[in-house]
Amino acid sequence: MSLAIFDLDNTLIADDSDFLWGQFLVDAGIVDKDHYEQANQKFYEDYKHGTLDIVEFLHFSLAPLACHEPAQLYRWREEFVETLIKPIMLDAAHALVERHRAAGDTLLVITATNRFVTEPIVKLYGIDNLLATTPEMKDGRYTGRFNGTPCFQQGKVTLLQQWLAESGESIVGSHFYSDSHNDLPLLNLVERPVAVDPDPKLRQAAEQAHWPIISLR
Repeated sequence: MSLAIFDLDNTLIADDSDFLWGQFLVDAGIVDKDHYEQANQKFYEDYKHGTLDIVEFLHFSLAPLACHEPAQLYRWREEFVETLIKPIMLDAAHALVERHRAAGDTLLVITATNRFVTEPIVKLYGIDNLLATTPEMKDGRYTGRFNGTPCFQQGKVTLLQQWLAESGESIVGSHFYSDSHNDLPLLNLVERPVAVDPDPKLRQAAEQAHWPIISLR
């Protein structure tokens, strides 16, 4: 038994849930189309190039949560998951998760996308443990800010180390599956890093390090 860690976007699902949530808000007329769509695309390109300012992005992406009652946000999120997420879930990803579950491994998703967006997606894979950036709530409403360390790049390592200390789990024998070079700090930490449909920078790093490269598509 060991720890099986999974990235979410473009790993367990065939697209980026953070970007898709932004597009859902645009298409539903919940945010201003011209400004929000352009900014959402720019942030996504920055992410892919490894130049994303995560704090700036979180201020942008969490702002709509502060503008609406949680009950309405949850209704929109349910529609989002049904229409945009369920169609991009991957049978091979389900099978991979189930192989680790059958082996008795502890399952954990660690993702840069915030907990509001990702929590229901992770539940669809039957995974109880989630590390993600946590949107702040006060007096029953989202504030547009976030709590603690953003779950991105080195921040994923920081949050995982905190979780390991709290949970009593061990990094010994651990797997981590990811598509993104942004996850190299964590891939270099685990014992069994696996590149999944990797971006070009991660593919190059995986080939140089002789890590397994797999596809779930």
